[in-house]
Amino acid sequence: MTTATAPAAMSRPVALGCLLLATVVWGLAFIAQKSAMDVMGPLTFLAARYLLGGLLIVPLALREDRRQPERLTRRQWLLIGFLSFNFFMGSWLQQAGLMHTTVTNGGFLTGLYVFFVPLILLIIFRTPPHKIVWLCAPVALIGLYLLNGARLDGLNPGDGLVIGSAVFWALHVLLLGFLAKETGRPILISSASFLIAGLLSLAGAFAIETPTVEALSLGWIEILYAGVLSTAVGFTLQAIGQQHVPPANAAIILSAESLFAALGGAVVLGERLLPLGYIGAGCIFMAIVLVEVIPTLRKRPATPIP
Repeated sequence: MTTATAPAAMSRPVALGCLLLATVVWGLAFIAQKSAMDVMGPLTFLAARYLLGGLLIVPLALREDRRQPERLTRRQWLLIGFLSFNFFMGSWLQQAGLMHTTVTNGGFLTGLYVFFVPLILLIIFRTPPHKIVWLCAPVALIGLYLLNGARLDGLNPGDGLVIGSAVFWALHVLLLGFLAKETGRPILISSASFLIAGLLSLAGAFAIETPTVEALSLGWIEILYAGVLSTAVGFTLQAIGQQHVPPANAAIILSAESLFAALGGAVVLGERLLPLGYIGAGCIFMAIVLVEVIPTLRKRPATPIP
């Protein structure tokens, strides 16, 4: 196993701050993602944002890699490839689903990854999360439901795509936390996954869409925000933070993205939450606080991993 030095250099509160800052960037990026669809297809947009984000952090990724004492193994590169595939599928299915369903349905159904992460940990990896996760995950889901209007519109095929994306996002959260911690290369992993997802999106765009320079020029502001902040900054902060936060806990913390999406809608679009929306925001905030505070107050002796 690769000897990683990076995880020891960051405290849990700083890691938590990285995850929360990522949710701020993602939440405010929702407006850019929606408006970009007016001038280009989802795969064209994904290709532009991910290739831009990946190339921006390549120098930092190479520098990070050189500072590690051991090279990545073939197994680790294969896992990075699998991580990148899940990243691409989660992004594509979510973006495609949002073209056929409502924002209300999409916002809630994407948040299902909050519950999928501990389920996958338990069923597939035989690793039960901390007991508080089983309380906080449903509380976060209830919060997402209330934040999105406490209703689901008539379900359609687009909803199925968004639910599928939530499964891939859950796998992405699990793999990212594991690989970032094992390799000590969160920036390299991020850059590789962005570039691979970008190339897959580019191939898909030329296969089933009609990408044009004109469309890219019309949506350059959205691409710039999504590529630089949402991708290069946001997802890299997620990778850095997940070195120190268990995946089930991280999934609950990352659900705060919906809070900042609502805030962005209020500030930029003049949208206002219903009273139930504020209750939902409180539920998400409570879930984040509990999942971080309770394990600290009731620490148990660590069980060695075989």
